[in-house]
Parts: sequence; structure tokens; C-alpha cells
Amino acid sequence: MKAFVVDKYKKKGALRLANLPEPELQDNDLLVRIQATAVNLLDSKVRDGEFKLILPYRPPFILGHDVAGTVVKIGPGVRRFKVGDEVYARPRDHRIGTFAEFIAIDQSDVALKPNNLSMTEAASIPLVGLTAWQALVEVGKVKPGQKVFIQAGSGGVGTFAIQLAKHLGATVATTTSAGNAELARSLGADVVIDYKTQDFEKVLSGYDLVLNSQDPKTLEKSLGVLKPGGQLISISGPPDPAFAGELGLNLFLKLVLRLLSRGVRKKAKRLGIRYSFLFMRAEGQQLGQITALIESGAIRPVVDKVFPFEKTGDALAYVETGRAKGKVVITVAD
Repeated sequence: MKAFVVDKYKKKGALRLANLPEPELQDNDLLVRIQATAVNLLDSKVRDGEFKLILPYRPPFILGHDVAGTVVKIGPGVRRFKVGDEVYARPRDHRIGTFAEFIAIDQSDVALKPNNLSMTEAASIPLVGLTAWQALVEVGKVKPGQKVFIQAGSGGVGTFAIQLAKHLGATVATTTSAGNAELARSLGADVVIDYKTQDFEKVLSGYDLVLNSQDPKTLEKSLGVLKPGGQLISISGPPDPAFAGELGLNLFLKLVLRLLSRGVRKKAKRLGIRYSFLFMRAEGQQLGQITALIESGAIRPVVDKVFPFEKTGDALAYVETGRAKGKVVITVAD
């Protein structure tokens, strides 16, 4: 099969198109013929080596975290899916590799593709959908009437999280450029702040939850918009001790992560705010619940550009510009 691989960790390093054997199946695996995949900033961060201490991959490895395709073979332990099923998934860490023609995925990471989406649209959902779900539903426990601030509302996570927060009954504020303000409003944002001309920390106050996806300076400003008892959930760092515990890291790395997040945790505690770092995980059952929301019309995909498989490197470069509205998708097969 054809696949795009990372030969060595390197900032903005080129991916190599390689011919590789089809993946071997474990007992609970599905072999999926990939019809579409999507690009995330996580892909460039993994390629650059930003996560190699806590999420090591041994080069050469196949990049890619989103998949939509058709099941062509199943392992002997598979009970939930059959050959011919149209599925989508975010494969679990250490088993990524969706920039390819085939992938083996554990059945517990997979869900049936929404009936009302094309493969291209479905591929845009798993990583950002699960990130938003785990932040707002699992950790944040957002309730009707609460106020939620979602940064970067025209980005991949932002476009999904705005819709999910509105479905949960929240009042939603977001930041974006003036050119993307109408998109944010069409997704359900109640308050849209032009980050180029306005300071969100001067506009917003008394919020219950902030979903932070930006830099440390923005993270610190976000503390000021939360009310006592509020939550700051960051998907861009710094990692906290709870995350280190979940990964089972050694004592040295646990200490490093504790020190990285010490400042923001101290400030949050002083303000009576809960801080947590979220690194989303593969979860087919949650993806199934997301499928139901999509099929009901509560959430729609937002796809900016679609690239052919041979232009995977160009798709990654485009995402790195930060100009994408929603997701960037790659078509792998018809």
C-alpha cells in the first residue's frame, strides 16, 4: 500500500511517499480501506517531535489521526462490525497512520459513519469531535444556561465545539477574525470577538468554562474571564500532573510536567478556578454519540479545503498557515 511516512523528527520536515505492506490484524482489529483522512495541527507537532518524550514513535512511521473508510477484513474477536461497514475513527495513540491506503484499528476506537455525511465530511470529524466532547461533556459537564468561551471559533476544534456547546444549552462566546465572524454566528456563537481589534478579557466576565487552544499568554488572560468555581480546560498545554499520571510517565517526566504547569495551576487555585489539561483519546462509544448528533442535524461538519492523496504534504503545509476554516481533508480513494 502507499503511505506517507515520517523518516525522522524534523520541524516542517517533508513526508515521504512509501510502498509498505498492508497492516497485520490483531484479534480485535478491523482492516479499513481508507477513503478519506484529515489533517490536524497534532500531525505537524508529532512530526516536529514536540511530543516525542511523552508520545514516542519510532521513525519511520505513518502520520495521520483521522479516518473514514470501509471495513475490508476483521479479526477473530470483532463482534461490533462486519466487512462492508462504512466507519470513521480517530485511531488510538501508538497506532496512528491514516495518511495511507489501509489501516488496522481496534474495534473499540471505531464508530459507524453518519448516514448523512460523505466520506470526505466524515473524515473531518473524529479528532475534533472527540476533543470537544471530552472537554465539554466529560470533563466540563456543561449544563443549560452556563456561559462557555471557546477560543479560535473558526478552527477545527472551534467550529465543532461551538455547535456542541449550543446543543448542551450554553451561551457561547468565541474569538475569530472579522472575516470569519459570520461563520461563527452561523454555528451558534452568541458573542463573537474580533481578536485583531478587541481584547476578549475586557469583553467577557463571569464565565463557567473556557476551552483554551492558544498560547500561554492567552491562557493566562483566560483566567480573568472565569467566575470562582469555573473551569479552564486547555488542549494546548501546559500538561498537568493528572495527565502525567494517566500516561504512567517516569518520575522525572512527571516532575517536568508538574513544573511546566505550576504557574497556571497556582494562579487558578488562588482564583478558585479548576485547571486541567486535555489530550484527547480514541473512544468509539463517544464517537457513536457524536454520530447521533450529526444525523439529527444538531452538528454539521465544516470543511475548508480538500486535497488529493498525492498532495498530502501540501495539505499539512496549508493547515500550518493557521488560515483554515474548519478542517482540511485528504481524499485517498473513491
